[in-house]
Amino acid sequence: MQRFFAENLFDGKTVQKNQMITVEAGTIQSIETAGSQGDAIVLLGLVTPGFIDVQVNGGGGVLFNNQPTLETLLTMSRAHQQFGSTAILPTLITDNFSTMQQAADAVATAIAQGVQGIVGIHFEGPHLSQPKKGIHPSQHIREISPQELALFKRKDLGLVCVTLAPENVSVAVISELVKANVKVCLGHSNASAEQTLAALDAGAQGFTHLFNAMSPLQSRKSGMVGAALLDQSSYCGLIVDLEHVDTTSCQLAIKCKTPQHIMLVTDAMSHVGSDQTELQFAGMQINRQGNKLTIKGGRLAGSALDMASAVRNCVENLHCTMQQAITMASSTPATFLGLQHQKGYLGAGFAADWTVLNSQYHVVATYIAGEQVFG
Repeated sequence: MQRFFAENLFDGKTVQKNQMITVEAGTIQSIETAGSQGDAIVLLGLVTPGFIDVQVNGGGGVLFNNQPTLETLLTMSRAHQQFGSTAILPTLITDNFSTMQQAADAVATAIAQGVQGIVGIHFEGPHLSQPKKGIHPSQHIREISPQELALFKRKDLGLVCVTLAPENVSVAVISELVKANVKVCLGHSNASAEQTLAALDAGAQGFTHLFNAMSPLQSRKSGMVGAALLDQSSYCGLIVDLEHVDTTSCQLAIKCKTPQHIMLVTDAMSHVGSDQTELQFAGMQINRQGNKLTIKGGRLAGSALDMASAVRNCVENLHCTMQQAITMASSTPATFLGLQHQKGYLGAGFAADWTVLNSQYHVVATYIAGEQVFG
């Protein structure tokens, strides 16, 4: 039995002071107001639910596509734990089938071994739209095949998310994936609003990096962005690095969807948690300048964002409350993934996954299953 004393605790719903957290076997047994610290471990700062990032391409100097191995997953997870992420979906950018298999096998091994912080896999592609491909390699964008369907349906991968373009994948296939418990996200797409809404009706649940690489909202064509903002039940990933989406568009998205349906995502490349400035991917050189990653010509190429910075940007630049920002970083992605009874909140029966923030929302410490993994 472990005991932790939190001076200030946001449990995902309310802020409370002087809370005693009791943990056994990685699970919170109770959280109660305490008159004194006693012999408990004292957590100085604001204790919040651990952050959950559904789109993580790399970190700690490694990119999942370039090295789809268990060692890469360990490095990525540790890199993002520095910034409060207690659960991530390692994300594979569009690639050949062999690399997809290697990535799936690495995640299956991590899940089987109980690697901290790895809860599944996100296949971003390869069934995307060429006009909205971003930096996804054109030569690997393709129609969905039976072998890829079978890969997405594997039962040893934890939580599986697939980003696809609904104009290139039938509603029947989307429905088939959803019935196999795959989280289908729409993105890298030139779809009309009608095609988008049909995909949602077929069971698609989310949108990958809202506004970026998708048909825009216009006066006579509402596009994927318009459909995403209109729909009340779907979830939208949002990259709040102030490079991908401007502040007004971010604020509009949060106002339309509410913090209960906007998920902060990093879309992080290998640069996060490292001093790396250059990265080779699919024959392209990705350069870092400040917080911006670009390829030749200036096109954005993923991000160097971490979740704590995303939370800070929401508070400082979007004028969100602390509660709203933390919700978008924790309980909302937990609910999207179906983990709302295990993660994203702090209470009896939930995983003892939390982050400790200082007054400027920088991470002081990160805990997974009651064990300190950073700080």
